[in-house]
Amino acid sequence: MNPVSGLHALKTVFIEGVGALLRAKVRRIRQRFLVSCQKCEETQQATLKRILSLNQGSQLSNDFQLSPQLTVNEFREKFPISEYELFKPYIDRMRADDHSALLGPDNELLMFALSSGTTSESKYVPITKPFLNDYRAGWRIWGIGAIDGHAGCDRGHIFQITSSQDRFRTESGVPCGNISGLVTSMQNRVLSRLYTLPAAVADIEDPEIKYYTVLRIALADETITWITTANPGTLVKLSGLLNQHAPQLIEDIRSGTISVDLPEPQRKALQKVLSTRSPERAKFLENLLKEQGELIPKECWPRLKLLAIWTGGSAGAYLPKIRTLFGEVSIRDHGLHASEGRMTIPLESGTSEGVLDITSHFFEFIPEDQAEEESPETILAHELVEGKNYFILMTTVSGLYRYNIRDVVKCTGFEGTTPILKFLHKGAHISSITGEKVTESQVVDAVRDAASDLNVSVPQFVVVPVWGEPPGYRLLVESGEFDSPETMDELAVRVDENLCRSNVEYCEKRDSDRLSPLVGHFVSNGTMENLAKQRSQRKGGSMEQYKHPCLIADLEFIDQLPQIETLSASSAN
Repeated sequence: MNPVSGLHALKTVFIEGVGALLRAKVRRIRQRFLVSCQKCEETQQATLKRILSLNQGSQLSNDFQLSPQLTVNEFREKFPISEYELFKPYIDRMRADDHSALLGPDNELLMFALSSGTTSESKYVPITKPFLNDYRAGWRIWGIGAIDGHAGCDRGHIFQITSSQDRFRTESGVPCGNISGLVTSMQNRVLSRLYTLPAAVADIEDPEIKYYTVLRIALADETITWITTANPGTLVKLSGLLNQHAPQLIEDIRSGTISVDLPEPQRKALQKVLSTRSPERAKFLENLLKEQGELIPKECWPRLKLLAIWTGGSAGAYLPKIRTLFGEVSIRDHGLHASEGRMTIPLESGTSEGVLDITSHFFEFIPEDQAEEESPETILAHELVEGKNYFILMTTVSGLYRYNIRDVVKCTGFEGTTPILKFLHKGAHISSITGEKVTESQVVDAVRDAASDLNVSVPQFVVVPVWGEPPGYRLLVESGEFDSPETMDELAVRVDENLCRSNVEYCEKRDSDRLSPLVGHFVSNGTMENLAKQRSQRKGGSMEQYKHPCLIADLEFIDQLPQIETLSASSAN
């Protein structure tokens, strides 16, 4: 036997052996979770007690007189339904190295996850060691279901795209970035061999360089059986770049090079994988390109068994394009999760529905029709009614209590006594096509500041999302406000720039071309008045009670607009 081949075979057997032991362990974890789902109320009470115990003695706990001895009702009486602004002063102190502002002594802070806030400042979400343990447990429960449900998906490499956990640091030295990068950086060295992309790829800041590097490494790997990234728009974007750079990618794979200027730390870390020459793989891809005129993902990775992406809410609009690119490969939804924590774990493929993650966080719910009340009553997880819609509140290990994440979910059934939920959309006044979470207040500020800079009056406008490749936003203004197409185009450019400054996730999606630039349109005079009449009649209210929406988070709205007034564009698209 060739010594190199023999060594590779031994490594494969070792990795498979370790993998078999880990899979058996994770199956036991999954089974314990499913048992807990049979007693939702009891499990949730224990979860709340654990959270309050971990953060006992923190300044926030002292300020609100919280303790592990509180009953669920006492906890709800002592702490209000909250948003990020309540926690911000405590988090600001944590950023300055006073971790006891929000956390207990045994709740070690690892990083801050960055997320879009309602104002120009990003949200800093604490990620602690117990939080990370829960987060990883949720993924293991999800992952073993994926492996057991899709034969062969664990017989090759996993192509996973993540972002850096260390984009910058606070004044006290705490990393700030994305939790997926933290998990990747902490992977077991043996299991990390199952992943196509080395962890260093996540730290490449320039989107164009990062995407090219991702494709250069992944395209060279014929053994990929599993692709995972939360946003399906990322896969659509990569597929477009795949053909844009196909000849150069193939030549790089053949010669063991990379045709972009990598930063030195990443070039050094990736040297081994990038310097590997693969002439046979290059020839295979070259033949595909000649035969079909393009590189199609389903042909590039013929062993692919599973896509792990979001399919709920607006993400579902990507599925027809995903099917064109990847064929009839199985799709398993990630479940509903955010920087603040995981909410659901899908137990099967082909659906975005998932069981509530009741062992990680404590949950409450506000019926959707009561969300605008000043002090709405909340109900607990086991009290949900199948078929009803709710806003979801989270109490997390990382010190966020009764936190309104502004997600609307529908209860579609139960696993035991634990609800199964389907994500519908972000709540009122928020739009998110591809994870950007634009708020109405951000839109108002962006248009107001842009209009002021140009010295034009824009008293009424609407910003709406539109589908496309990539999707984006349209600014609708009545033609009577000003009649210059050039001014409209400049206004749109400035609004787009302002949104990039005020919303870190919008900026990231724009930089990576997962969102197209915002485009301005004129609409006929009277459009806004007719819109007000239609919406007032539909809601059963009076015109006096009507509040004009500056952001309408409806992908179909612009297609319905001709029913109100004729639309005329100020520019292309």
